[in-house]
Amino acid sequence: MGRYQVYVYAICKNEAQFARRWMESMGEADGVYVLDTGSDDGTPQRLEELGATVAVEQVTPWRFDQARNRSLALVPEEADICVCTDLDEVFRPGWRAEVEAAWPQVKTRLHYRYVWSFLPDGRPGISFWADKIHCRKGCRWVGPVHEVLRFDQGEGQRVYAQGVTLEHYPDHSKPRSQYLPLLEQAVAEEPDNDRNVHYLGREYFFYQRWQESIATLKRHLALPTATWADERCASMRLLAKDCLALGREGEAEQWMLRAIGEAPHLREPWLDLADHCRQREDWQGVLWLTSRALAIQERPRTYIAEPAAWGEAPWDLASLGYYYTGQVEKALEAAETALSFAPEDARIQKNVQLIRAALQG
Repeated sequence: MGRYQVYVYAICKNEAQFARRWMESMGEADGVYVLDTGSDDGTPQRLEELGATVAVEQVTPWRFDQARNRSLALVPEEADICVCTDLDEVFRPGWRAEVEAAWPQVKTRLHYRYVWSFLPDGRPGISFWADKIHCRKGCRWVGPVHEVLRFDQGEGQRVYAQGVTLEHYPDHSKPRSQYLPLLEQAVAEEPDNDRNVHYLGREYFFYQRWQESIATLKRHLALPTATWADERCASMRLLAKDCLALGREGEAEQWMLRAIGEAPHLREPWLDLADHCRQREDWQGVLWLTSRALAIQERPRTYIAEPAAWGEAPWDLASLGYYYTGQVEKALEAAETALSFAPEDARIQKNVQLIRAALQG
């Protein structure tokens, strides 16, 4: 079919509703291999009907890395390229040709655009560069959750397949309750793994366990291996939100400022402080901070880039700053720009109308 042997592999449980869409998307591969971990909705049978090779096996106690490694073991040894996806994900057509075109530069893995979420109006939400297209031999999945690939011979060259996009359409009815205990287990297994410590602190934040989130995120920042500025900034931003939830506004402001200092190349920390200034009606502060955010033109290729920061948020905040400092024409221009990013946003629509009315006298 192509220059290389390309195989898709996956794990699944009770995902019959996604089977046809997923198999159609993965149909450009030479073969599809799935480990079903205990479906009772007919998923294995449906996948087999559609052409997949399926094995059924319980993974007890549950770990994502063990399940991924078992599914990878199903892939033929002669495979050149392994493509790990989940059944709630879909490639845009033509992905295989793009992968094969980029593969000669690759020794271990290929990076590609991953749309993790979509906004209510259908625009891409959180997007970043994923890396689950990889070689067959000398690698294994590691970690009970948020598992990663580790290679015997090192990571190799980072290569981006610009034309490959994988989109995520999750089943929101599935609970995420398993993630917290698995993250706690991951940190217990590797207490110095800065990535997992950050994720655990973030998970505590999602559960509104503010004090545990603070302690864990501070632990992340103290680790000698926690050197990636973007993720350190994310921990600081979460610490600010934890502190705000506990009514510790002064401490929260300190973390916001530290987040900017840690990663001034990211829009998000500038906008966090701009929004805080908005709540305090410090409109000059809002204008200065949004101008700094908008001066950043290159969107990072990581999960940390938030869609609103690269859409309506800086313009929306700037419009308020201009309006309340008497710069009404600039306020309208900024509000209309915000609306162009989020045309269905009723609040921004109303702001545009109000500003236009103010200009008309």
